[in-house]
Amino acid sequence: MAEHGDAAASASRTLSDPARLRSLQRVCVSAESDAAFDRFAAMVKRLLGVPVALVSLVDDERQFFPGQVGLAEPWGDKRETPLSHSFCQHVVAEGAPKVFPDARVYAQVRDNLAIPDLGVVAYAGMPLKDSDGLTLGSLCAIDTEPRAWTKEELAILEDLAEACASELRLRIARDRAEEARRLAESAHDQLAMLAELTETFATTLDMAEGMRRLAEGVTPRLADWCLVTLVDENGAVRHVAAAHRDAGAATDVERFAELMKTGLGTRSAVLGVQRSGQPIRRAGETSDEILARTTNPELAQIAEKLGYASFVIAPVSAPVTQRMLGSVTLVNGPGRPPFTEADERTALDIARRAGLAIDNSRLYGRQRHVAEVLQHSMLTELPDIPGMELHARYLPAQDGAAVGGDWYDAFAQPDGSVMLAVGDVSGHDVEAAAAMGQLRNLVRGDAYGRDDEPGALLTQLDRAIRGLNVKAAATAVLARIRRGDAGYDVTFANAGHPPPLLVHADGTVEAWWETPQPLLGLAQRAQRATHRRTVPAGSTLLLYTDGLVEEPGRLLDDGIARVAETLRSEAERPGEELCTCLVGTAPRRADDIAFLLIRLL
Repeated sequence: MAEHGDAAASASRTLSDPARLRSLQRVCVSAESDAAFDRFAAMVKRLLGVPVALVSLVDDERQFFPGQVGLAEPWGDKRETPLSHSFCQHVVAEGAPKVFPDARVYAQVRDNLAIPDLGVVAYAGMPLKDSDGLTLGSLCAIDTEPRAWTKEELAILEDLAEACASELRLRIARDRAEEARRLAESAHDQLAMLAELTETFATTLDMAEGMRRLAEGVTPRLADWCLVTLVDENGAVRHVAAAHRDAGAATDVERFAELMKTGLGTRSAVLGVQRSGQPIRRAGETSDEILARTTNPELAQIAEKLGYASFVIAPVSAPVTQRMLGSVTLVNGPGRPPFTEADERTALDIARRAGLAIDNSRLYGRQRHVAEVLQHSMLTELPDIPGMELHARYLPAQDGAAVGGDWYDAFAQPDGSVMLAVGDVSGHDVEAAAAMGQLRNLVRGDAYGRDDEPGALLTQLDRAIRGLNVKAAATAVLARIRRGDAGYDVTFANAGHPPPLLVHADGTVEAWWETPQPLLGLAQRAQRATHRRTVPAGSTLLLYTDGLVEEPGRLLDDGIARVAETLRSEAERPGEELCTCLVGTAPRRADDIAFLLIRLL
């Protein structure tokens, strides 16, 4: 009894550990659906074939499920339970996996109310740890019947848990960074405003739009009007954004900005700041001073209309290389006090933040451009196959800089058959796109000229991924199409990927569901299965990645049903129009989309 009491006390201390609870709060504080965690739960359900899968986070009073699939009501809607209904608390308390083939016979959990109330019988849970090694919860698979968990199933669950924990750690890191930013900026109201401005500036790849937002953000809070200038590598002004406190002056201030590109003289204060890298602050200015420093008299005329009495100019430079990027100019009219030394420091702070934002945006643009070029360069030009129409689409995610590892491929074999592949490498960055290229080339190189079944080809691909140490995990469908006596013979293999969809000539749609098999590169299999279908002429086959069917807070099945309905209702459209319809029905893209549409004539 004493030993049991000690264990309970130890578990309670772990669950209530302030450091663990703080880390947990950084990840999630409510029992609401989270698209990323719902996706992990859906993958567990699909790959392990269990009725229920959870991403469970555990505090000192309850467990809640930002990711869940298959949980019966009312728990599925509540997305949380007290600890009296929690197996995952034991994973957290011990910091180790917990596996129960039949929970009803284990003393640790046989009295847990999750058994009668939630129908939990078989349970396998893997710990989700933060970067400090604190266990925040569990990625778990649940069955309502006794189940002998296989070594392969537990390996898959462990791999997915590590990927899920990486998402947790990323969110914690982001929250810590955000907290540090808030603390640093709370010292002064102006600093908070500057953070707001530069964050806004950093959210767009369009430099013109970013500078416009920055100029508008500082007027009228800091100045009557503002000019944000970008220069090229030779120091010549190439773009100027401007804003004025008076909306009626928009035309004049925009004209002033346009003239600055060619009208600045050698004595220009703006060019002087960009040459020296030092700020300039002046008061008691008149339009005559502008006239002496420019080559276009119209600049002085417009400045007098806008109000010109004092200014401060701060240089904008790249934070690491110190290369001059431009300048920020704040201008006050005669009705506002001249700029002070404190205002000059604020202008310098604006310029430093603008420099960081511009540099980051340029880096962002270069990285995304490289990733997109890399991605598109490795996407196949579709072959011209007699008796078939091939159409394809690839669209990168709409949010952030995400360019991922989705791909499609199609090529003719020497024997007249056609190989088709659609896959999705985990991740959204240049590395994912590069890994995608490796896998695509491995598929092509291994499959071309061979008559092996798709299952055997994916089995060999698994060996190559491990043997060549390719750092990638991917879902994929590989198919071979041959013309047969009764239409077309299709063989395919599926590695953890959404099912192909077939539209018959009469408009009926069928999904080719098969027993789930692991992702490529995730767990070794002796032999992957090959599935066969006979497809009549006049049918349309769709192979796609999950970005086409996933919706936040919805089951994958709902998205597949949505795509199937689009295929059915729009089946008579030409292939390219049908592709456009499919893209149009997808939700806002938080993930890449790639698909192949094959019309069998």
